[in-house]
Amino acid sequence: MNKFMKWLNESFAPKMQKINNNPWILTIKESIMQVMPLIFLGSIFCILTIPGDYISWWPNFWTIYNWTFGMVSIFVAFLIPFNLMEKKRRRKSRIVAGVAGLILFFQSINPQFIADQQASLESGDIAFPGFTSIGGIGAGGMFLAIIAGLIAAAIVNLLGNFSFFKEDSVIPDFVRAWFDSMLPIGLVAVLGWILTDASFLNLNLYQIVVDIFMPLQNFAQNPFGFVFIMFLYCFLYSMGISTWVLTPVVSPIMIAAASANAELAATGMATNANLSIFTDATVYSAYLWIGGIGCTMPLVIMMLTMAKSQRMKALGKAVLVPAIFNINEPTVFGCIAWNPILMVPMWLQGIILPIIIYVLTKVIPLFPIPDMLFNMWYCPFPICTWLTTRSLFGIVLMLIVFAASWMIWMPFFKIYDKQVCDEEAAEQK
Repeated sequence: MNKFMKWLNESFAPKMQKINNNPWILTIKESIMQVMPLIFLGSIFCILTIPGDYISWWPNFWTIYNWTFGMVSIFVAFLIPFNLMEKKRRRKSRIVAGVAGLILFFQSINPQFIADQQASLESGDIAFPGFTSIGGIGAGGMFLAIIAGLIAAAIVNLLGNFSFFKEDSVIPDFVRAWFDSMLPIGLVAVLGWILTDASFLNLNLYQIVVDIFMPLQNFAQNPFGFVFIMFLYCFLYSMGISTWVLTPVVSPIMIAAASANAELAATGMATNANLSIFTDATVYSAYLWIGGIGCTMPLVIMMLTMAKSQRMKALGKAVLVPAIFNINEPTVFGCIAWNPILMVPMWLQGIILPIIIYVLTKVIPLFPIPDMLFNMWYCPFPICTWLTTRSLFGIVLMLIVFAASWMIWMPFFKIYDKQVCDEEAAEQK
């Protein structure tokens, strides 16, 4: 065990931290975080659609939902190259890179000209009057937006030092900027044209990306993938590694799944069989991470009510309020990270709890799967469980998960609390 902990501390964790700090990976994470207000708004509008199930005159908030969360990929395609230029210290190229990302993204989603705008609107696509019906600009195009943004950023970064003019040119700076911007944007536009136009390769990049990542999306929604990803969250977090390192891969999957669930709900076709389980609503709000990643709320309550050591009691008081709002960094870094006694139960949380949820929602469909976008992870339990499931059965499953989590934490907590008590006694002597 000591050798394993040493390897984790001296080899694995530094390598993961290095990946986490890579400017390209960091750019993807930051860009997704910057569109979180749109995702939060989408969550609010999704909640506001609920009364429409019971009140006939209630406004259709799905429309404004489409104009916030439903366009999230557009902004990601702009922000990734924009932010990367910031990190590469090419601030003058930020706007050029962002625009290039948008051009390549719009070329890649293969917008189709339509004759009947109303038919497109009824099908759920966003249509601009008289022009095009565009799918893929919402969560479904997130992967493509990331790839388009990275390609555009790479081209602009490669040409960052190029200029048509010499340093001592008498041409005004703003005119030089115009001409120097033409080359990277032109190359990106020509690349997209060659890849997607019927006269050349005629590739449907949107469908290609969907096909490439579909196995990953399917893996996350099956029981093995669901459990593996939840365990990975707990494993990394227990070593003090921010789980944001998983954001570039996990967030697009969760957001796309939530979008698909919301569409099924909007059409009245949602069932436990066809709803995706790996979404923000299920993981962070309905059932799983009560108090934060690793389901640490039971541990916090134990520290408050059962701890015999003064240190654990004090920590319980200090972390209670953040834990209520599912912020558990104080808890994790206060007693779990790199503490073998409490790391093990945190890993078990990431294995046992997802299995319970999957069995009781998919294998034995006794409890509901959230069918809405809900990204307000800071909403306290069980309020968020009620909002996402709209069912007392949902709260029952949340309580089952809480009880299971309590039983996992209990023996390890007692061992660690006794250890701390012995340390405190030794210090007093």
